[in-house]
Amino acid sequence: MLTGPVLATPTLPEPVTATLQFRPPLDARSLLDFLRLRTVMGIERVRDDIYARTLRLPHGPASFRLQVRPERVEARVWVTDAADLGTAVERCRHLLDLDADPTEIDGHLGNDPHLAHSVAAHPGLRVPGHVDGFEVAVRAVVGQQISVAGARTALGRLVAEYGEPHHGSEGLTHLFPGADRLSTADPERLPMPRSRGRALIALAGAVQSAELALDRSADRTQARRTLLALPGIGPWTADYIALRALGDPDVFMGTDLGVRQGLARLGIADAGPDVVRAWAPWRSYALMHVWKSLDEEPR
Repeated sequence: MLTGPVLATPTLPEPVTATLQFRPPLDARSLLDFLRLRTVMGIERVRDDIYARTLRLPHGPASFRLQVRPERVEARVWVTDAADLGTAVERCRHLLDLDADPTEIDGHLGNDPHLAHSVAAHPGLRVPGHVDGFEVAVRAVVGQQISVAGARTALGRLVAEYGEPHHGSEGLTHLFPGADRLSTADPERLPMPRSRGRALIALAGAVQSAELALDRSADRTQARRTLLALPGIGPWTADYIALRALGDPDVFMGTDLGVRQGLARLGIADAGPDVVRAWAPWRSYALMHVWKSLDEEPR
């Protein structure tokens, strides 16, 4: 839900301020920590409790600034055309997973003795989504088999070379490159191994041709099938895209190195598949608790 002024003008040179409603509790700090670790220079920034970024909308470029607190989320949105205001707000909500029901999710996962401590320590832990499904997919491909810091560096170079200049709030300078730009890029020039560059161009081509849809309205089964048919995209990449772009609440990335380390930290690395199956239909949220365990001191 959105509260704030409603403007009927065709363009909005000034920001619209809105309060984004959600069901409490909200683990704002974990959301911001996740986004901060993955910020890409030029398109996004996290400072204290503020997340800001640029984005491309149907009627033109836009930017927003979110103040994320446990009790309140305030948005300031700049759009080129007033027709995009609702879309911008919807994407902000998806980014922060504000439509989740933490009471139901925490109640289910909190009954598991392996996760009870984390659920109690982090009530309202959300699954960070995104504002652009194609961008998530690019991040997943670029991030294959390298560190988060390495992926940030490569993505920053990609934005600088292929992104469209656009000055947003908080000193941001670019839009993330669209599928139209990347589908025609030379894999030799991309800031990544050549095979990964070819995978990125194939991904962009599938999105540009509308063969592949990467948003929350997409058929998840079909999207996964199409992704896995592309060169250089395997189950880990498809799962990460389903988690953050498609909003699937029941993804568990069991092959991820961080997940394996988190399961060991929680003492359930050898507990067998029945433990993970018991977390359904909220395994995406269980995944966030497993990842979160890597930030905590051993108990």
